[in-house]
Amino acid sequence: MTGTSSGSGSGGSRTLRKLQVQSPVPADIDIANSVEPFPISDIAETLKLSPAHYDSYGKHKAKVLLSVLDELEGSGDGYYVVVGGITPTPLGEGKSTTTVGLCQALGAFLDKKVVTCLRQPSQGPTFGIKGGAAGGGYSQVIPMDEFNLHLTGDIHAITAANNLLAAAIDARIFHESTQSDKALLNRLCPPNKEGKKSFSSIMFRRLKKLGISKDNPADLTPAEVKKFARLDIDPASVTWRRVMDVNDRFLRKITVGQGPEEKGMMRETGFDISVASEIMAVLALTTSLADMRERLGKMVVGNSRAGEPITADDLGVGGALTVLMKDAINPTLMQTLEGTPVLVHAGPFANIAHGNSSIVADKIALKLVGPGGFVVTEAGFGSDIGTEKFMNIKCRYSGLSPQCAIIVATIRALKMHGGGPEVVAGKPLDRAYLSENVALVEGGCVNLVRHIKNTKAYGVNVVVAVNMFSTDTEAELSTVRNAALAAGAFDAVVCTHHAHGGKGAVDLGIAVQRACENVTQPLKFLYPLDISIKDKIEAIAKSYGAAGVEYSEQAEKHIEMYAKQGFSGLPICMAKTQYSFSHNATDKGAPSGFTLPIRDVRASIGAGFIYPLVGTMSTMPGLPTRPCFYDIDLDTATGKVIGLS
Repeated sequence: MTGTSSGSGSGGSRTLRKLQVQSPVPADIDIANSVEPFPISDIAETLKLSPAHYDSYGKHKAKVLLSVLDELEGSGDGYYVVVGGITPTPLGEGKSTTTVGLCQALGAFLDKKVVTCLRQPSQGPTFGIKGGAAGGGYSQVIPMDEFNLHLTGDIHAITAANNLLAAAIDARIFHESTQSDKALLNRLCPPNKEGKKSFSSIMFRRLKKLGISKDNPADLTPAEVKKFARLDIDPASVTWRRVMDVNDRFLRKITVGQGPEEKGMMRETGFDISVASEIMAVLALTTSLADMRERLGKMVVGNSRAGEPITADDLGVGGALTVLMKDAINPTLMQTLEGTPVLVHAGPFANIAHGNSSIVADKIALKLVGPGGFVVTEAGFGSDIGTEKFMNIKCRYSGLSPQCAIIVATIRALKMHGGGPEVVAGKPLDRAYLSENVALVEGGCVNLVRHIKNTKAYGVNVVVAVNMFSTDTEAELSTVRNAALAAGAFDAVVCTHHAHGGKGAVDLGIAVQRACENVTQPLKFLYPLDISIKDKIEAIAKSYGAAGVEYSEQAEKHIEMYAKQGFSGLPICMAKTQYSFSHNATDKGAPSGFTLPIRDVRASIGAGFIYPLVGTMSTMPGLPTRPCFYDIDLDTATGKVIGLS
């Protein structure tokens, strides 16, 4: 089904793969299994990475070491492209597939040095209702089964670190409830062989926070002993929950402390899915190993009874968390079906977190492709969520500026926004989506237009990529292109990368190159950091089309608390539905004039953002009646995974 060819471009000699596409397009897993991936050393060589720059994980994956950044510190960056989308249907509109297809076009057909930067998918959706996230059709990351399953163990490391911190919280509450201040100090600082007590290095972080400059436990006054040794965590304030990377609705609310030895220590808590852990968001936003250490230590898990924030470093566990995460900080090198390189790293929730792959992967990639090369990264959900957070959170912390933002659209989604029937995952599409209806497309273009105008405001050139389906007509496609150009898009291109691989996205690649070469403005943020939490929330709400914001009593209380604790200078990470600009998932098109309700406001201090909750956001998905795992099995004769989607 495939062959190989050698080409040369700005990146030097490299091996690429020619696809022999079939019609109709076979199942994703069948396409992925039909291709033998190149050895990962070959992919590394195309980026001029030597074996000293990476650790191999089997034949087809490798961890790229952060030392690459140090070696390339003085070299120039390539062009930086972010892929967002219009407000999607529950079926998704193909952002990952478009991201991969574009990169295959740039690398295999336009002779550009390119790296794709993607999030690592959670096993929850893979075995649940959504399936994997390697792209689709002839635009995929391979090996697809490894990409969607354990990969190199990053999510497992996050799970272990998260749950170590959860155990530390409950253990500390337990031990403080049964011991005096003096006894706590004696156990926290036990005598050495010479009978002398000392602080461990992490304890000096808490001492500094408390304003205590002493370095000998014996010199602490009784008041200082109490301040240092007793965290006095208010159990009702604990926000840190345990995690696992499986959809399990019955773990959303649990009770801990029911054992006979923990009598009287019961409290309600719950599990989140692992990718919803703040540690995942930290991994995605960190810029170095040292920065990750600081961010992990600063994570706030709850408050003391006096209202002071309690951190991982206060619990003495920040260093241990870093040890568990020391390998996870290195991005994973993979490849596309056509042999172009991919960096897979981090996978934070796009609702409660910022929904983007890691800063370190993007930084490494930009150096590896160099001037004239391209790094294409995907932002989760529609651009009102993913691209907004990419700009205002990720780019603030990275210092990087994109030249081009892509907005992926489908005729199907535009018809839905134009008043078409409801689109439901698992149910056949209504006839309106399978036959020509230009009026529905015209009506739905209001959604695309708002996404274009919002994204253009950041100072980037916007290219619309219309992910074409076989049922789309020329009249419908022309309607979208005309509406996009009238709204100020730099270009609007029809793509067939799902059916044809990189060849089907060549026009998109050309448009993206032109867009990157013709940027005239610097990156502009939606809001400055030095305004109030409420002002930042209201700036984002206005971009949604809201006329105002309404805060619950709990939200008001938490905003006041975070301001008092010194956290009001952080960016905002809005947690809302991805299915509408508004808080109501049934409001299609481009709703305006509504009041955005803020149910609560929470904080991920280590990751570095405040997240307001617009409505109810589930952080632990449930399994449907008929999960994807029904189709997943192993061919015991060949050892290949079957049934992944």
